[in-house]
Amino acid sequence: MKMEELTKGIKDCECKREHACPIDCIKIGSDALSALSEMCQGYKKILLVSDVNTQKVCGEKVYKVLENVIETNLILTPQGEDVIPNEEKIAEIEEAITDDTQLIIGVGSGVINDLCKYVSHKNGLFYYIVATAPSMDGYASVGSALILEGMKVTLNARPPKAIFADTAVLKDAPMEMIQAGYGDIMGKYSCLNDWRLSTLINGEYFCERVYDLTMDCVKKVEKLAEKIKDRDEEAVGALMEALVVVGIAMSYVDCSRPASGSEHHLSHFFEITGILNNKKYFKHGIDVAYSAVVTAKLRENLIKSTPIKKQFDRELWEKEIRRIYKTSADGVIALQDKMGWYEKDDSDLIKEKWEDIKAVLAEAPTAEQTRAMMERAGLDFSEFEELYGKEKIEDAVSYAKDLKDRYSVLWLNYLYF
Repeated sequence: MKMEELTKGIKDCECKREHACPIDCIKIGSDALSALSEMCQGYKKILLVSDVNTQKVCGEKVYKVLENVIETNLILTPQGEDVIPNEEKIAEIEEAITDDTQLIIGVGSGVINDLCKYVSHKNGLFYYIVATAPSMDGYASVGSALILEGMKVTLNARPPKAIFADTAVLKDAPMEMIQAGYGDIMGKYSCLNDWRLSTLINGEYFCERVYDLTMDCVKKVEKLAEKIKDRDEEAVGALMEALVVVGIAMSYVDCSRPASGSEHHLSHFFEITGILNNKKYFKHGIDVAYSAVVTAKLRENLIKSTPIKKQFDRELWEKEIRRIYKTSADGVIALQDKMGWYEKDDSDLIKEKWEDIKAVLAEAPTAEQTRAMMERAGLDFSEFEELYGKEKIEDAVSYAKDLKDRYSVLWLNYLYF
């Protein structure tokens, strides 16, 4: 399906749900910004949001196009090395909104998009995003990934009304951001497998059409790895298209399930613990890429095993959660108390469906295959092992799942092996 068709949604899906995408305009190409002025007709008071880096890359160009209608040009300052999507930055944007503000335009990638998405939704405003890097799949999604009270949370908001992505800007983005976008897409092999797994074990809602739409993006991008690494403008544009389409897939099902699973939970673990301990961590999509190798290995090990339900030690678990998540531990514990998965005994069901479970797990690429697809884009798994070390990676495998309310291979691994 073409982008224009995807934005119209799907009304006759076999899953019996209507899939909607409330995006009016998506422009990806060398002339993408040419449509910006036309899309802003009728708006007289616009809040432009960027950061110190994206302002230089594209914000100044956007400002010149819309100078007569921009009410405030807000440039967010970083906290440490990066802008963090937390309460402070939310407040900074909200303070720039006036009674006359009609539209928010963000210039940036993941953090700027998430902040503008959340603030615009909360304040009843539309927003546009001008992408500066093909670094993540949240441009078109309903979810806004934030760090609130030290916790990584994804809140339902509203997609942008328009997305503009100049491929000449995208191809010149820092290579780690381009690799992050590639890694985010390649991580879909893992999360799509988790979706099938949860459907089998928990009866979770599943849409074959959305699954196939996402998988088609993954396979297309996988073939372009070397060209993406070489900054080929057409290939980088195809990567951006895939990232946007996956965002639309999330909008279709009103959650991030088609795009986020165990590999994302590990990535969130490294980000949260990095912030809590003032330690370095990779860009989100790069962590996703490396984490997908880890989850692939878990699947291989599970296929060779026999399920035996572990005895849950609440005291030990809570001690470990407090050791790892520190000031955020109470929120993690409260979330899992609410979910109740530690108390649930589904051992009979797991044994009954074990052959089917193994068949699902075997659908995903192996760890060796996953590692190879990352290497083709210039990502070296040894860097992941060197940065985090064996103990931290093992902690992530055991306790990253507790950050989220979503079933994945991490739960199966922890509770039964």
